[in-house]
Amino acid sequence: MENNTVNMEQIAMELIGKSGEARSLAFQALKAAKQQQFEEAASLMKQSESCSKLAHKVQSRLLFVESEGKKTEISVLLIHAQDHLMNSLLAQELIQELVELHQTIADRD
Repeated sequence: MENNTVNMEQIAMELIGKSGEARSLAFQALKAAKQQQFEEAASLMKQSESCSKLAHKVQSRLLFVESEGKKTEISVLLIHAQDHLMNSLLAQELIQELVELHQTIADRD
């Protein structure tokens, strides 16, 4: 049982780490867009998306365990990890829109 707990803690920490990195890169992209560095912003958003894909793979491991009929012990850490992932995904979507808005405004000038 302790082995399973450690594994879930490791999975949660991976999820938090990759989600946090994705969010951070997205905000860096927004900063670049505000400075009209649109190629840099696009590159940062791609990196952010790559981190999100890795986070999704981590999350998929949890789903796979559940699909095998093994119950996942819910902990505050795991809830926090899921919250981190969802917030980073929302930030990415909104920031992508803001980057495009900055690009549109810059193109009009």
